[in-house]
Amino acid sequence: MNTRVQMQCKRPYDRAGLGRQLLSGICLLLASVAVMASNLKNIEFNSLQGGSFEARLTFDGPAPEVKGYTIEKPARIALDLVGSGNMLNQKKFPLSYDNASSAVVLEGRDRTRVVLNLIKLASYQTRQEGNVLIVEVGGGGSQAYLKEKYNSPLTSSATPAVTTGNSITDLDFRRGEKGEGRLVIQLADAKADVNVFVEGAKIKVDFGGVNLPQNLQRRFDVADFATPVKSIDARMGDKGAKLSLEATGEYDYLAYQTDTEYVVSVKPLTKKEVDDRRREFAFVGEKLSLNFQDIEVRSVLQLIADFTELNLVASDTVKGNITLRLQNVPWDQALELVLKTKGLDKRQVGNVLMVAPAAEIAERERQEIAAQKQVEELAPLQSEFIRVRYADAAELFKLFKPGRDGEDDENSTGSILSPRGKVIVDERTNSLLITETAERLDEFRRLIALIDVPVRQVQIEARIVRASSDFDRALGVRWGGAYVKADGDKVYSANGDLESDQATQNNFLNALAAGSPTYTAVPGLVTDLGVSGAAGSFALGFISSDVLLNLELSALESKGRGEIVSQPRIVTGDKEPAVIKSGTEIPYPQSSANGETTIAFKEAVLKLDVTPIITPDDRIIMDLTINQDTIGSLVIATGLGGQVPTIDTTELTTRVLVSNGETVVLGGVYDQLDISSETKVPFLGDIPFLGRLFKSTTVSREKQETLIFITPRILADSLVD
Repeated sequence: MNTRVQMQCKRPYDRAGLGRQLLSGICLLLASVAVMASNLKNIEFNSLQGGSFEARLTFDGPAPEVKGYTIEKPARIALDLVGSGNMLNQKKFPLSYDNASSAVVLEGRDRTRVVLNLIKLASYQTRQEGNVLIVEVGGGGSQAYLKEKYNSPLTSSATPAVTTGNSITDLDFRRGEKGEGRLVIQLADAKADVNVFVEGAKIKVDFGGVNLPQNLQRRFDVADFATPVKSIDARMGDKGAKLSLEATGEYDYLAYQTDTEYVVSVKPLTKKEVDDRRREFAFVGEKLSLNFQDIEVRSVLQLIADFTELNLVASDTVKGNITLRLQNVPWDQALELVLKTKGLDKRQVGNVLMVAPAAEIAERERQEIAAQKQVEELAPLQSEFIRVRYADAAELFKLFKPGRDGEDDENSTGSILSPRGKVIVDERTNSLLITETAERLDEFRRLIALIDVPVRQVQIEARIVRASSDFDRALGVRWGGAYVKADGDKVYSANGDLESDQATQNNFLNALAAGSPTYTAVPGLVTDLGVSGAAGSFALGFISSDVLLNLELSALESKGRGEIVSQPRIVTGDKEPAVIKSGTEIPYPQSSANGETTIAFKEAVLKLDVTPIITPDDRIIMDLTINQDTIGSLVIATGLGGQVPTIDTTELTTRVLVSNGETVVLGGVYDQLDISSETKVPFLGDIPFLGRLFKSTTVSREKQETLIFITPRILADSLVD
């Protein structure tokens, strides 16, 4: 729309001045209307998954062009809506999301600016849906409360471009024969501007005008090579590639180039090399030569003072002569030798060098300390109210007071309070009211500022997995039969005579009453080797007038699998113990001292007891005790007249060192129970093949496995600042 208006304005309308002015006015009017074609009439904020959020900007026309930029400190996203007006009555919108604090909408000359104030800088995306502009902010949400394991030096979007054709083609790290670490850098062109220097504990190599490919812009962990080099950071800078080698211990480095290969070698120093280096650099003064025979000590001191352009003050007790011959020796070493030879000592204040016998200097300093003590005893007292922010004022007060009865506390060597000083603790406001001299008050403020700091926090997540499986298989046979024979008035049964075999007797009497010559014998149980609770059975039978025989084959097979996952999670401070438990308390009877039965309780809980210690390199040492107790079977308590439940216990106590955010398997228990049993009829069960009809077999297998995982995460410092 803007382009069309401008093109019409460029056409000649009238040669007269009035026509040109009229045309110019119309063009300006149309251009202003085109520029302010859409206005922001509504803005809404919605929370999304993962801690991100979105801002929906609604316009009364098509959504305008968006130009945005970000600021890291303070974390802020600024969006310029080009050619858009503002119809909102409210300028500031408070936000309560994980990574957002507020939003501000301002209107300029030809644009509207929307500023999103964040807690931590995050990426954002914009998209248009008709008259609605959607800004989605993410990346700093749900994970913002966790400390990052590693911060990338530069993101790919912020990597500047280098216009030269030279570049690094490959990086290779090797370990030498003497334990040195060798970083081999392959260049596309041998001509490169290289600068190597040491900054703190890092050896930095800057390649001016040299590109570094995207796949090599990362951090390399080379600690496993057992060299002084622990890690290498490779990134792009403003003027070229930058490599940083983090080294530990005593080391020396050498950098050299051969054609297109640039090598940085870092070797560890032996104890002898370290001692030699320390002796070499113990004295750093400019070298001089002295060759005198029986010269006064005062004259030698004057010569050294003239050489160093220092002012010299020598005590009257400095006397005696000395013979010395020193060639190319640092002047501070020569002065040290002269003083030790004659039992002298020195004190330097600014550019004034004071020399006197060691005993005289010690006595003078003792007198100065005694004078300062007297001044402190007479100095006026002042009172100051100091509020403690993070620590407990009552616990902090214990550091200031001496032990009981004038004895020192076990955690200190004495009180930092003067004999006239007093400290009052106000627990309501968590503050200290200190009455001391001005000098001691300054010391108190400095110490409290060092001690009263927020404690870093750790989130500890444990995962206890218990997996179990069982398998049962049983096969059994049940035999039954009966045989009845009549001999005159006597009737015999395989189950005994009729007097004891009541069932067959009833059948026999019923048959006689009916005039029937036959009757049915009731079968008895020959062998009972059947499976209890069988899943299925198969029966066979043979029946005649005087014989009955039956067989029942029963079988059972069952499988089961279960998994229990317990996941306790707790947040605590550095070196602060924490306990979390969940479960039940089981009542059980017990005998008291007077012989009565009382009810006691036993815990059967899932418990996590941990004390974390954060190391300077952001790793966590944890003293852990993990319990997972479950209710077992009931047993009879002798003398109590009741049953007492048993408790199945799984407990782990250990001390472990874990990196931030990593998961470690602390331990596990694996149980397997295999049971095979066989029940058979003697002699008959031992007959080959046919013996299977007179036996019952059972196979049972149970497996149980318990694994314990632990994951510590250091919370971000922003939560405790």
